[in-house]
Amino acid sequence: MTSRTRKIPIVLLKILFFTSVLSFSGIAVFAQRIKIRDEITHEPVPMANIFCPELKISTFSDAKGEADISEFKNCDSIHIKFVGYSPEIISYKKLKERQFSVYLKQSSISLDETVVSATRWEQNKRDIPNQIATIKTGDIIIQNPQTAADMLGQSGYVYIQKSQLGGGSPMIRGFATNRVLISVDGIRMNNAIFRSGNLQNVISIDPFSIKKTEIIFGPGSIMYGSDAIGGVMSFYTLEPQFATKNELWFKAHATVRFSSADLEKTGHVDFETGLKKWAFATSITATGFDDLKMGKYGPDDYLRNEYAIRQDNRDTVVANPDNRKQVPTGYDQFNIMQKIKFKVNESWILNYDLHYSTTGDYPRYDRLLRYKNEKPKYAEWYYGPQKWLMNHFYAETTKKTKMYDGMVIHTAHQYFRESRHDRKFNSTIRRNRTETVNALNLNIDLKKQISGLSYISYGAEFIFNKIGSKANSSDIMSGITTNAPTRYPDGSTWTSMALFANYKYKLSEKTVLNAGARYNYLILNADFDTTFYHFPFTNAHINTGALTGSLGLVFKPDRNTQLMANLSTGFRAPNIDDVGKVFDSEPGAVVVPNPDLKSEYSLNAEIGLTKVISNRFKLDFSAYYTNLYNAMVRRDYTLNGQDSIIYDGEMSKVQAIQNASSAYVYGLQGGIEWKLPMNLIFTSRLNIMKGEEELDNGDKAPLRHATPVFGTTHITYSHNHLKIDFYSVYNGEVPYSKMPDSERSKDYMYALDNNGNPYAPGWYTLNFKTLYRINDNFIFTAGVENFTNRRYKPFESGIAAPGINYILALKATF
Repeated sequence: MTSRTRKIPIVLLKILFFTSVLSFSGIAVFAQRIKIRDEITHEPVPMANIFCPELKISTFSDAKGEADISEFKNCDSIHIKFVGYSPEIISYKKLKERQFSVYLKQSSISLDETVVSATRWEQNKRDIPNQIATIKTGDIIIQNPQTAADMLGQSGYVYIQKSQLGGGSPMIRGFATNRVLISVDGIRMNNAIFRSGNLQNVISIDPFSIKKTEIIFGPGSIMYGSDAIGGVMSFYTLEPQFATKNELWFKAHATVRFSSADLEKTGHVDFETGLKKWAFATSITATGFDDLKMGKYGPDDYLRNEYAIRQDNRDTVVANPDNRKQVPTGYDQFNIMQKIKFKVNESWILNYDLHYSTTGDYPRYDRLLRYKNEKPKYAEWYYGPQKWLMNHFYAETTKKTKMYDGMVIHTAHQYFRESRHDRKFNSTIRRNRTETVNALNLNIDLKKQISGLSYISYGAEFIFNKIGSKANSSDIMSGITTNAPTRYPDGSTWTSMALFANYKYKLSEKTVLNAGARYNYLILNADFDTTFYHFPFTNAHINTGALTGSLGLVFKPDRNTQLMANLSTGFRAPNIDDVGKVFDSEPGAVVVPNPDLKSEYSLNAEIGLTKVISNRFKLDFSAYYTNLYNAMVRRDYTLNGQDSIIYDGEMSKVQAIQNASSAYVYGLQGGIEWKLPMNLIFTSRLNIMKGEEELDNGDKAPLRHATPVFGTTHITYSHNHLKIDFYSVYNGEVPYSKMPDSERSKDYMYALDNNGNPYAPGWYTLNFKTLYRINDNFIFTAGVENFTNRRYKPFESGIAAPGINYILALKATF
């Protein structure tokens, strides 16, 4: 063998040795990527902060919950923190023993939390002088709410009223409907036909698509404008995530769910795809509900003993074979969300969001409970499909200039469609009214760190709403259709323009001052059709301005204590529903237009305390007082000198929305969270309030949306694969003497006391939920709601709540 041939195997051995070294080096480098997961669900925890104080290095986990920690090799104390989880401190050696996997435990016993809704930018909650509650994804997974309204109600922070199964009207601190504001991904959902009566637009938001929800208590008019008097509910939906490496990133979930009380059948899928410059997120949910069954033990007044049907071309009343089944209440719903994100460069990102929701027809159950001459007043009363479409484009930049350190420009178009259809018993004429709203939004939000002590967020907003309103009457026998009076002036418009700013100044290491101001200019135009009603006017033109402000102080004596106080104002400008609506508000009364309305204002004062003790106990408490003046309320009115007119075939008292009242509400909100031994956590929330409004004669009466005492108490066990939640939801009584005047005439909705007067009995439910992670791909959740089978209605609700309700769901992750 020559020397040349002898060298070949030596060369090969060198190549193999070198390749092996590289391979093992690659494995070592790969092994130095940490994986951070939720302990229960094993879902990735993105944006977790990983830092080493001794080496003064830090990094964040990516969309997969992973991060390269090669530089942390000599660190004895690696800190891992993320909002909503207990912090983890671990050495690099221990991490290596765990194969670089970390599972964080969920916990809210901390004052370190980031919120967006207060200033429309991320801020530490410790610096904000407002009470803000957060509902996270983990809460949604185990609770399995059927709608976004149910999600809010289950939190214990918001009271929910329902007139029908396809309903859910949030109440916050004594205010509701068009005095609280709904925001989705920074765009206001409130439009110019949000009414003072209960509404259900919040159910258009799919709980499966929600990443987190923030609830601001008290006026939010500085950042959100008109309507934000009682509070703001900000929904933030799933966000597409960019890949951190040059490879495709993909994640998908699929869920199926069944609930027994209304035979709910839900299917859901969502998936996210990420590249270096493009990211996509899709969410699709389809749900079907049957008629809802109420509980077994409670007031007999709620039972549905009979109902109307159409048989042999005539209306007839039939006995209900199961008088606990609320016939008819079932409906269907479909939601889809699509998001696209494009990274132009390191400074600019472009985003497009599509939200679409539609229901089928859904019965207005409380109206079907009304009787006249011992027969149902209505043979049918239902809402047509509730449709909501939002196209939302926004550009965001982190490039710093003299004017801003960050800027987001939002443009959005929303389309709303709703309709009402009713036919009286033994009548062949069906009345059909359809409303549409085209809403345009333009927002510019900016922020600037002026110095190490001061920070400002500011912006401008433009909103334009155009209303479409059509109506007809159709004969169900002959098919003949004739024109009918519309609910609103067709073609009416509502425009809002505003400038706003919020300033934060660090007075000391322990004290932060917040001040805000907003100027809003509003224009309303409506032309009235006098074909059916001879109004003494033909149009309404309102041009008005509103100036609001806030001043708040936060004191942090130590890292575990926050004291806050604030004084703020809010406002609500007249909208088309206030100015131009004709409708039947209650039996024997009709509301007519009033073109002379002006804005109403609120003044709110609040103090609060949050305290964490030994990282095991958390107390939060707030007390508030809100005064509403120049309030728009429904009062008796005259039309062409008449105090009563014929409406819908019967003599009805004339009423109108007027600036004729003042009101006040004060209350206490509190909560505790206590981390017990054996992986148990005790949490409880309680809300107490009292509200009154001024009547025409100067007397005081209970404020309509001031709720009874309500709250929740939970005992939760969570460890490894398993989470168990045993909890109670409770609600105080509203006796007849404390019923609002508007509710006393609705005896068909309430239980009757010993004197035959309507009242709202107190109630409680006992509930059990569990979540079990089978493996990294499958999670099984189950629950029993109201397992004592109580029969009850939340205050102001026309439909009884579910009786015993069994819930089963399976979630798959790919």
